[in-house]
Amino acid sequence: MVLNKIIIALDCSASAEQVINALGCLQINPQTQILLFHVLPTPKPDPSLELDVPHESWESLYQSREDILKLYQSQISGSQIEIVIGDTSTEIIRLANIHQADLIVLGTRGLQGVDRIIADSVSSEVVAEAPCSVLVVKTH
Repeated sequence: MVLNKIIIALDCSASAEQVINALGCLQINPQTQILLFHVLPTPKPDPSLELDVPHESWESLYQSREDILKLYQSQISGSQIEIVIGDTSTEIIRLANIHQADLIVLGTRGLQGVDRIIADSVSSEVVAEAPCSVLVVKTH
């Protein structure tokens, strides 16, 4: 299988490193386009936040995710980054369609049974709906 375009969906948690390391098991051409991708959840007003108590701003959340992606980008020659806002599985699938990706790489926490159903597994949704192959990396 020739991989011309790979989308790596990262949640920017500590387990994202395991997803990046999984690329080592693939034979990737120097011409392969790699897109490091993160989805920020749609902001919702939180009535429980006290107005006089500092909390992380939307801008600082975006900046922290961008900083993490730039760190990974420095490890993967020629890669690009993209951050969007929305539903995670929907946005991963949308981006794969837009870029005509050959492969999506993402992590999973390895939930099983009822826990997986309750957690509404992003990896399960992407595998079911993706327009291309999906490599799911089990993270801890």
